[in-house]
Amino acid sequence: MASSLPTSPKRVLALNCAETLAISAAGGLAFGLGGVPAGYVSGSLTAVAAAGLIGRPTFVPAPLVRLVLFALGVVLGAAVTPATLTGVATWPLSIAMLALCMVALFAATSSYLRFVHGWDPLSALFASSPGALSQVIALSVGVQVNLPAIVIVQTMRVVFLAVGTPIALTAFGHVPSSANFLGGSVAIHSLPELAILIAACAATTFVFERIRFPGAAIFGSMAASAVLHGSGLIVGQLPAWLVIVTMLGVGAMTGSRFNGTTPRLLLRYITAAIGAFAVTMTVTIVFVVLLTTLLPFRIADVVLAFSPGAQDAMMILVLSLAGDPVYVGAHHVSRFIMVSSALPLLMRIFGGTTAKPPARTPDAAPDD
Repeated sequence: MASSLPTSPKRVLALNCAETLAISAAGGLAFGLGGVPAGYVSGSLTAVAAAGLIGRPTFVPAPLVRLVLFALGVVLGAAVTPATLTGVATWPLSIAMLALCMVALFAATSSYLRFVHGWDPLSALFASSPGALSQVIALSVGVQVNLPAIVIVQTMRVVFLAVGTPIALTAFGHVPSSANFLGGSVAIHSLPELAILIAACAATTFVFERIRFPGAAIFGSMAASAVLHGSGLIVGQLPAWLVIVTMLGVGAMTGSRFNGTTPRLLLRYITAAIGAFAVTMTVTIVFVVLLTTLLPFRIADVVLAFSPGAQDAMMILVLSLAGDPVYVGAHHVSRFIMVSSALPLLMRIFGGTTAKPPARTPDAAPDD
C-alpha cells in the first residue's frame, strides 16, 4: 500500500515562494504592459496582497528580499548624474520642512484615531508613525496595544501610496502618462564593468550593514553605483528585464505583508485605515505645496520624498517614475532616523512603560 511521504518545511516554503513570485509576475506584467503608471510594482503588489487576503500562503524569503533590495540600489544609483546633485545646497531647508511635517503627521493622525475611532493613545501613536513599522512592532512587546489594528493601518497606507501615488501624479501631469521607467537607454554590455559595479556595490552594502545604516541593502549599493555612474567611470544601466524583475520583487515583498490577514480582520479596521490615510495625505500635501512654492523642487520628487511609505516601496516608485533618487533617498533616510529617535520618547510620554489595557479595544466589535 502506497504511503504519502511527509513534505519538508523547506519544500513547503519553496513552493509558497514560487507561487508568490508567479502571482507577482502575473499582476505586474498585466498592469505594466497595460500601461498603468508604475504598473510593474503596483500590479505585483495588488495581486500578491489579494492572494494573501484569500488565504494563499504568500512568502518571500529573507535572502531574496536582500537580493532584491540590493538590485534596487544598483539600479537607482545608475540614474545619478552630476546634474542630480545641483540642488544639494537647498536640501537642509527641505529636510527641516520634512521634520515639521513628521510632527504634524504624528499629531493629526493619532488625534484622528483617538477621537474618531476611540483608539487608546499608544495604539494611535504607533499607527500614526510615518514609517518604521519594524520598530513599532519591537516597541509593542510588553505593552498593551492593538497590534493587528496598527499593522493593518500602517500596511494599508503603504499599499495606498504605492498604488495611488503614480496614478495621482500622472493624472495631475507631474509625471508622463507612460511612466514605467525601465532604466537607461544604454545597457551595460561589458562583463568587466558589470563585475566592478557589482563588487563595489556589494562592498559598500557590507560596510553600511556593519554600521547599521538605515536601509543598508538599498542605500549601500546605491552609494557605490551612484559614485561610479555619476563620475562617468561606468556608463549604462542594468538590462531592462532585470529592472522589471526588481520591480516585481519589491511588489511581492510589499504585497506579502497581507499573508495571514483575513478579510474579516481587514474589514474591521479598513475605515480607520482609510481615514488615517486621508488625514496623513492631507497634511503631507500641505507641506508639499508649501515647500514647492518656496523652493524650486519638482512636485513629483517632493511627493515621493515626503510620503510616509516604506523605504523600499517609495524608492521603487522613484525608479518607476524617473524621479531624483538621491533627493528622495536622503529624505527617507532622514525620516527613518527622525521617527526611530522620536518613537521611544513619545512612547514614554503616552504611557508605554506600563502594560495597562486600553479603555476599549480600537474599533472592537461589541462582542470582542
